[in-house]
Amino acid sequence: MANASASSPATDGKSLPETSSSCLTHAVTAAHNFEVINFSLLEGMGAGQFVCSRNFSVGGYDWNIRVYPDGDKAADNAKFASAFLIATNGGQAGVRAEFSLSVPDKDGKVWTQRKAKQVIVSGSGWGQFIEKARLRPLLRDNHDRFTIRCVLTVIKDPVVEDVVAIAVPAPTVLQDLAGMLKRGEGTDVTFVVGGQRFPAHRCVLAARSAVFKAELLGAMREKATAHVRIEDMEPAVFEALLHFVYTDALPDGCDDAGKNVLMQHLLVAADRYGLHRLRHMCEDRMCRSVDAETVATTLALADQHHCVQLKNACLSFLASSGVLGAVRDTNGFHHLSASCPMVLLEILDKLASLGI
Repeated sequence: MANASASSPATDGKSLPETSSSCLTHAVTAAHNFEVINFSLLEGMGAGQFVCSRNFSVGGYDWNIRVYPDGDKAADNAKFASAFLIATNGGQAGVRAEFSLSVPDKDGKVWTQRKAKQVIVSGSGWGQFIEKARLRPLLRDNHDRFTIRCVLTVIKDPVVEDVVAIAVPAPTVLQDLAGMLKRGEGTDVTFVVGGQRFPAHRCVLAARSAVFKAELLGAMREKATAHVRIEDMEPAVFEALLHFVYTDALPDGCDDAGKNVLMQHLLVAADRYGLHRLRHMCEDRMCRSVDAETVATTLALADQHHCVQLKNACLSFLASSGVLGAVRDTNGFHHLSASCPMVLLEILDKLASLGI
């Protein structure tokens, strides 16, 4: 028999047509914060009675958080507060999910946390989420309120696809601008603030602020704008302002304790230069860090600059039990009395509305 040599597809010198596919399992993660205010007034509702957050959407499903102030079961004798994550629509078929319910303390650090990984048919959680005896010290420190933070990951059904995904690098424009500012490349204007010099780019400043645009490029600009002197601002405040202009973010460390005064001055600077996003960011930081030492000066600032939400946060803090007496001894309260006397009437109205 003669030997026959068969050519295999791999060695016949021709390339083979190829196709590729992949199986992708997609997950969607989001968070929702549910603040329970005046918790002591909810106690006594009875087992099985609950309050719930508004609905929020994650992974194509609607959810809410239920809190049972006296627990979900009478057998627990109201010793625990219960917390559950509820799928309010489409949950009957079961949703694969990972979630956690946590309670941060007043500084934003996780105080207690529960995690679960399971199929949620309609809802899941913990009947003995937190012992109320353990919760009470947190309530005392946080004006009878606490927040339940839900971090939820919905795991979608696997999808087979043949689309080739090209990895597109993340945008770097803000990092590039910040790098130019840090290195002083191409700067064409220098601000002198409290004896310190801050080189910058007038085109960037003009693009970000109508006030800077008018001062540096418009009809009201000075004859020589190579150097601009700012007399009524601290260097640290102007440095933080420039950082925001180039990065659209606050500098690192602005959430640290003791930075409330910097936020106050930065809010004034943001208002001065028409940087509305920065103004709201400062207002948000101060709303979450009101304390007895700074509340009076913050309230005066909020009144003068028409920061409604910040003003309401300060008034609510002052109306808390035992707070006003400590605040009255601060220098800030004396300044508030002299500069914004009408605000004192608003404090009294707030106390009266709460029956204090």
